[in-house]
Amino acid sequence: MAKIRIKQIKSKIDRPENQKRNLEALGLRKLNQTVEHEATPQILGMVRKVSHLVITENI
Repeated sequence: MAKIRIKQIKSKIDRPENQKRNLEALGLRKLNQTVEHEATPQILGMVRKVSHLVITENI
């Protein structure tokens, strides 16, 4: 399966709780932190919910 690289580019301060939880579930805890995940439908849905806070790159 394809991999995806996710980088947090905006702060989670003053964001709704569900967006904060999505960032935590993706493994993003700090600004400018990068993580890699398999591009499953579940992960892509979580990224879509916080797409204004992260940038993605296919690997």
